[in-house]
Amino acid sequence: MPKVVIWHNPRCSKSRATLSLIEQHGLDPEIIEYLKTPPSADDIKSVLKKLRMRPRDLMRKGEPVYKELALDNDKLTDDQLVKAMAENPILIERPVVIFGQRAKLGRPPEDVLDLFTDM
Repeated sequence: MPKVVIWHNPRCSKSRATLSLIEQHGLDPEIIEYLKTPPSADDIKSVLKKLRMRPRDLMRKGEPVYKELALDNDKLTDDQLVKAMAENPILIERPVVIFGQRAKLGRPPEDVLDLFTDM
């Protein structure tokens, strides 16, 4: 069985709720506090593929750094957006739960349960 990984921010209520939900289902996830241990650009690209999302879909647009870096510019490439997230992990929406070749954003937390329905 693949391991469960959560990109977690313990200060975020949705992230805490998602982690609790995973644990309530008897799973012991690998917890990556992504603000302390930021994912690489390659990690972000891999997760985006598993999420079936574009980089902008995984970005927290309300963060001050989003505005400071003018990331709302439509001319920016996906690689430029991924680079910005790798360099400023606060821009990554949370929590992200990864299970094998699939991933889900825990917004709402119950959405991640779809990853485990085939177990």
